[in-house]
Amino acid sequence: MPARNSRKIYLTNGYYHLYNRGVEKRTIFLDEQDYKVFLGYLKEYLLPKPTLELQEQLANQDINYKERATIVKILRLNNFSDDLKLLAYGLMPNHFHFEINQQDPETIDIFMNSLCTRYTMYFNAKYKRVGSLFQGVYKAVEITSEAQLLELSRYIHKQTLVLDNQPSSYLDYIEQRQTQWVHPEVILGYFSKSRPNLSYEYFINGDHDIGNIDKIILE
Repeated sequence: MPARNSRKIYLTNGYYHLYNRGVEKRTIFLDEQDYKVFLGYLKEYLLPKPTLELQEQLANQDINYKERATIVKILRLNNFSDDLKLLAYGLMPNHFHFEINQQDPETIDIFMNSLCTRYTMYFNAKYKRVGSLFQGVYKAVEITSEAQLLELSRYIHKQTLVLDNQPSSYLDYIEQRQTQWVHPEVILGYFSKSRPNLSYEYFINGDHDIGNIDKIILE
């Protein structure tokens, strides 16, 4: 029997909670570099690829072999900037969470498989190990209401804040950072910038119930 939330029919313009954790609940981020590499992969996948600029560089006869190989590698890399928006993310020592909006029903599966495979290759090479890093297929839960949309972002951010400020999109939500490949505006549109008691930060720091949400924690 497939694991819970491991198989989904994806919808055009659908919203989803995506997550996965290390096999046997093992740690998948062992140091700061691991977090940076994982976030770097997200950036490469989610920012628009400067294809024209890269092609012009490739046409330059003066670049060396190493530079040419790097450009070709970037051009061949998957890019999901047109079809996928990352609304929120949180990285924990042994798992991660994404809140995603996708336009093409095929995008999530390609994106998640690319990301997890690429990070596993990096991790295994660095730590001289072999085999799977993640616990099977990534999990996906469709978000079907505005209450779920907001509560999921709170769940993701509060997890990272409790455990010594793990990497997350929270700083983008309170305007202390502006990450080009994160889209907090979708959720922040439900909150006020001028009224503190209706702000996103107040929502995160309190226990304000805005409605029921399906179970979304890792099992």
